[in-house]
Amino acid sequence: MSYLFTSESVSEGHPDKISDQISDAILDHFLAYDPEAKVAIETLVTTGQIVLAGEVNSKIWVNVQKIARGILRKIGYTKNEYRFNADSCGVLSSIQEQSMDLFKGIKNSKKYDQGAGDQGIIFGYAVNETKNYMPLTLEMSHDLLRELSSIRNEGEKMTYLRPDAKSQVTLKYSDKNIPIHIHSIVISTQHDEFDTKEKMHERIIHDIRNILIPRLKRNIVSKQIKKLFTDQTKYYINSTGQFVIGGPHGDTGVTGRKIIVDTYGGRGSHGGGAFSGKDSSKVDRSGAYAARHIAKNLVAAGIADELLIQISYAVGISEPIGIFVNTYGTSHRNFLDEEIVVNIKKIFDLRPYAIEKRLKLRNPMYEETAVYGHMGKKTRKVWKSFSDIKGNKKEQEVELFTWEKLDYLPIIKEIFNL
Repeated sequence: MSYLFTSESVSEGHPDKISDQISDAILDHFLAYDPEAKVAIETLVTTGQIVLAGEVNSKIWVNVQKIARGILRKIGYTKNEYRFNADSCGVLSSIQEQSMDLFKGIKNSKKYDQGAGDQGIIFGYAVNETKNYMPLTLEMSHDLLRELSSIRNEGEKMTYLRPDAKSQVTLKYSDKNIPIHIHSIVISTQHDEFDTKEKMHERIIHDIRNILIPRLKRNIVSKQIKKLFTDQTKYYINSTGQFVIGGPHGDTGVTGRKIIVDTYGGRGSHGGGAFSGKDSSKVDRSGAYAARHIAKNLVAAGIADELLIQISYAVGISEPIGIFVNTYGTSHRNFLDEEIVVNIKKIFDLRPYAIEKRLKLRNPMYEETAVYGHMGKKTRKVWKSFSDIKGNKKEQEVELFTWEKLDYLPIIKEIFNL
């Protein structure tokens, strides 16, 4: 039977995503000056206030207040009418030193035997319904808000837009798991005050359908995906009628509350651990990136059309406790899931230090992951600027989203005799 499946996304101005971006920007500044820093930063944002907490073990310190305000300016929280302004909000820091019990428990004289920074259940997933092997519902949800953000930052159309927004895409699938059409699109965007509520809602509905959606369609290369927009597609735009009060004034935000948006939009599974603010000794993060890298390379190599991998760790232990694979009956050449696990162990070293080295996770590469998903983006190199607590500045070239590389296809095909 056919079925409906839904994924959502949130914009960079959503309170939870503000928190994620601040946590990851602080992490990046520590790593820029001390690549071996152990960092776990949590951020809370609410009306007029940012609260920073967590643990750090590092030989340097950074200006966390300045970093937090910089993120707010970049997002666009620069007006008093938003009730949350980068230049006037309070910033309270309660960051302490990491537990030495934990630090000693994971440290090892042999780096490759370094233990996992915590216990963790981690999942990686890939599916061949998009070019980047991500679920189409999530990909479209992200793209809608990326385009809406571009319109807001250009400042030429829809000039009433404010930073906070959410999207949701529901696809109708056939019984063979093939997308048939877009069942519905949900957009909720924060906006300025209008003269009347009726004019406001009518204007936003009109602009979403006649400005945002056409721009989104123009950016879609695949003709097959474009055809999914039909006369049957339903639109739910600011369905409460008004969304003036938003951002941290409308809803408190906390690091790590959008873990499904960050990963696969509800497809596959999730172990429950958040990413942002954590250095790569935390397998919640590094293990999830490694699992995505494995799943994407296996699907791209033709092992299966869809693949889920679970990796589990114990704190202080380097080798994974267990590895599980599910290809949902889509494996090619009758590969059994347990056979795939055996070959994964031959190909990929899943000890935390090996993952850090393979994916270059000790570089300051994380702020860019904190909005519109950690998975499915293009690997690229960028120059980034940082400063320490004394104001010393440095620039560094960083390779982003290394776990999205399809660099293991030759060895996978050799091991699997493809």
